[in-house]
Amino acid sequence: MYNDTLHHLLPVYLAYIIAVASPGPSTMAIMTVAMREGRSAAIALAFGVITGSIFWGIAAAFGLSALLAASEMLWIIKYAGGCYLIYLGVKSAKSAVNAPEHVSHSLKSGNWRRMYLRGALLHLTNPKAILGWGAILSLGLKPNMPDFALPALLIGCAGLAAFICLGYAVIFSTPAFSHFYMRIRRALEATLAVVFTGAGLRLLLWRP
Repeated sequence: MYNDTLHHLLPVYLAYIIAVASPGPSTMAIMTVAMREGRSAAIALAFGVITGSIFWGIAAAFGLSALLAASEMLWIIKYAGGCYLIYLGVKSAKSAVNAPEHVSHSLKSGNWRRMYLRGALLHLTNPKAILGWGAILSLGLKPNMPDFALPALLIGCAGLAAFICLGYAVIFSTPAFSHFYMRIRRALEATLAVVFTGAGLRLLLWRP
């Protein structure tokens, strides 16, 4: 029974890995913060993203995602998320134009909280994450599956999200990537401005 269930969940885990690891606003933010502001800031941001993902996973498990999808709250989240992404795009555009600022890689507690909240907001204001979790649960949970299947799915996906997001934070905060960032800073920040602004506009125009 256990082997059959885990065998059934493996393709779901693979789909989740592809979704989380693929380039997007959250992963791009983690990589850029890691190169620009160091490992501590990137880890704080990554934990925020992970928290947002786990929150929507639990909400979907309890059926809240279906309620949100059928309510006006989804539209509020949609517009808040779109505006927040455009705000990040404007910030990146300003960074591309302005001279680089000296940033200490020793993160204070207040800045750690700020980066954590930024990561959480990236995920909590994305209504597609809500519906995405609904799709993951629909794919992974079938009738007559044992009770442990749901916790196994949620815990497994949470572990994968932590591994991927923290992995990005650690890898891209190495000195080699930090030096690389300084060489391509303007181009990368301009690219981020396009990515964030484009994602925000797509979210504002998206119809659930």
